[in-house]
Amino acid sequence: DDSMTMSRFTFVDLAGSERMKKTGAQGERAREGIKINEGLLALGNVINALADEERLSRGEKVHVPYRQTKLTRLLQEALGGNSQ
Repeated sequence: DDSMTMSRFTFVDLAGSERMKKTGAQGERAREGIKINEGLLALGNVINALADEERLSRGEKVHVPYRQTKLTRLLQEALGGNSQ
């Protein structure tokens, strides 16, 4: 039997999403926090689109916004397709 199994394991550090008011972040640190929060929001949008059972059950096409941020583009292969 010459079968081979390939897999990919992706680690993503999602830490750092805090409210700027709470942390008092300014400048570069504030911009970094904004980008992290944008990525997390986009990730939530992707997961919601993938889990939209109502539209999928009616046979409707569901747009999955993978290209919204770098985070969702990075995780596209892990979130869609044959991932389990």
